[in-house]
Amino acid sequence: MACSRLSDRSLLRLCWRSARTGMAAQDRRMSTDKRSLTVEAGPEQVQIVKQQEQNEEVQQYTELVRDFLDPAHFYRSVRNIGIDFFCGVPDSLLKNFCAYVTAQTDRRKHVITANEGSAVALAAGYHMATKKYAMVYLQNSGLGNCINPLTSLTPPQVYSLPMLLLVGWRGEPGKRDEPQHVHKGYITPGLLATAGIPFQVLPDYEEGAEQALFDAQQHMKKANSPYALLVRRQTFLSYKLPKREELYQLTREEAVQTIAGVLNDYDIVVATTGMLSRELFEYRAKNKHGHERDFLTVGSMGHASAIALGIAVSKPSRQVWCFDGDGSLLMHLGSLATVGETAPVNFKHVVINNEAHDSVGGQPTAAHHGTFDIPAVARDCGYQEAFTAVTHDEILAGIDRLKRLTGPVLLEIKVNKGSRQDLGRPTRSPQENKQDFMKFLSK
Repeated sequence: MACSRLSDRSLLRLCWRSARTGMAAQDRRMSTDKRSLTVEAGPEQVQIVKQQEQNEEVQQYTELVRDFLDPAHFYRSVRNIGIDFFCGVPDSLLKNFCAYVTAQTDRRKHVITANEGSAVALAAGYHMATKKYAMVYLQNSGLGNCINPLTSLTPPQVYSLPMLLLVGWRGEPGKRDEPQHVHKGYITPGLLATAGIPFQVLPDYEEGAEQALFDAQQHMKKANSPYALLVRRQTFLSYKLPKREELYQLTREEAVQTIAGVLNDYDIVVATTGMLSRELFEYRAKNKHGHERDFLTVGSMGHASAIALGIAVSKPSRQVWCFDGDGSLLMHLGSLATVGETAPVNFKHVVINNEAHDSVGGQPTAAHHGTFDIPAVARDCGYQEAFTAVTHDEILAGIDRLKRLTGPVLLEIKVNKGSRQDLGRPTRSPQENKQDFMKFLSK
């Protein structure tokens, strides 16, 4: 039973009990039918197929069966409780469901927002206009972005606005994950409980998922406030968006290598979260450059430019390069105005734009619209100059130009989406990265 009384002093205890109940329910299977899976054989898909084969072997031991939700079935079940509007920021644990929503939902009923707080506000507006519930999907790291509207807009004590939160649970206790997710995963249930949001773990089998959605529907009807479903790793079967036509000459990794190869040894680099930092780390390792000059922003999506700004104003004699992405830039676009107003002459901003949330399923960002002009926005925010490059030669010319210009200046590089299947992860911890980086800054 999910927790539902927001005024109860034991809300946190009840919510934790709900989470444990949901976890236990996932381990009791009433059905062992094997679902077919027709997908590209990536590591995730191979693991799913192996698990399905194990399900066949342990048939009578239902406690050992591991199921997977079909994104299509879950989508229909969500629609069956009256939800027809979807918004949020894609997540790696939700990527298969998010991809299905992107493919199947009318654009007027599905909005990929710049950040999670905006998605909560959007869902609130939709409810007031239609009296219907919206689904807000996000990674649990995005709870930080939406705590403000979830505690000052939606609660019963304020406007009492219901919505269903579908939250990818990165860093779930007992699961291996990257350092930036482990702490957030541990505090996620408590964070929801403290915010007064009842929740349960989404079961990975159809009957359980339908019951969880029924619980959510009943809560939203009675309490007129948000309800959350936590999604564990590998809950959904695979679903991929059609591969987009390659529009540009380079990949992000090729662009990163081109830029990193022509910077000065004394230059400072702040790289955004996701694949970009991993590609930069591998490039340094391959060329035996060392990693001390790069700060890899493994979490805190959207904040790389602000970190770089703090360094630039403190180290005015050194050039500070921010390697950004379109998704991270959009998440906290206001930082452009802060950089423009502060106007550090040594601030060099490179935005690698693949028009997609590449590391979490490839769903489009707002930058894929032909009318969205990143250099124009930067100039209007006070950047001295901003321009675009597409080819290898244009990138080299653009970086040379940035070196000579007085900042803040910006170079947008348009690339194809996608990354190598065998792309590794940094082998140095965030603490080691910080210590090496601070020594480099002190030189």
